[in-house]
Amino acid sequence: MSTNNSSQAHPRGALVYYVRDVVKTRESEGVAFRLKVPSLQIAMGEKIALVGESGCGKSTLLDILAFILKPSSVGAFRFRPERDGDPLDMDAYWKAGRLNQLGDLRKRYLGYVMQTGGLLPYLTVRENMDLCRNVLGLAQDGTIEHLAEQLGIAKHLNKLPEALSTGERQRVAIGRALAHRPSIVIADEPTASLDPYAAQKIMAHFMELVEELNITVILASHAWRHIKELGLRRLHHRTFRSEDRNLTETIVSG
Repeated sequence: MSTNNSSQAHPRGALVYYVRDVVKTRESEGVAFRLKVPSLQIAMGEKIALVGESGCGKSTLLDILAFILKPSSVGAFRFRPERDGDPLDMDAYWKAGRLNQLGDLRKRYLGYVMQTGGLLPYLTVRENMDLCRNVLGLAQDGTIEHLAEQLGIAKHLNKLPEALSTGERQRVAIGRALAHRPSIVIADEPTASLDPYAAQKIMAHFMELVEELNITVILASHAWRHIKELGLRRLHHRTFRSEDRNLTETIVSG
């Protein structure tokens, strides 16, 4: 069993996520994993970290918060994408099978940084970063150029991803996630494939940009030290395994 404690008090403010009694269970060949979220509240503008070893359910939680994965059961799941807007009942969306509306919410309000970058290899750096903006019909207003300059990749805008280093591709992925100015950016171990120095440098750039844009961040990582230095609030996390090793259960709250 492992227990992780938050070192910061929960701030007050409008909640972007209010989650209660959410459960997701997966089973395969007699082995099961269960994620339980008794209570989770994330305020707008917060910087959140979920830290733990591989297989503890970090990606499962991120995919639920990004409306990619449907929970097995829900007590309450409210999402407020805009400060002045009403919270949305996401369980009602899932129960009604409103997948198109979930996709629309994801495109407009979420940015996602994957561990491997997830760039489209046939698009240039500029085109990858501009992808969400084009889908949403946003005007060319210099955002891409500004982000590229801040991330140190301005000279690579017309290159294909294959011409970039791993660290440069991750910078592009971060720029793409931020380019349409989403309410929330979710990052799944975005620097796991980098050496510690490069990881720390890229994370510092990332946090500077989300502060500038006032974006809520939910970050999964296996390395707490440099995440702590950036001032993120750590979620409570406990993992249990049954004696026969056939069930792993993770409980997350915060």
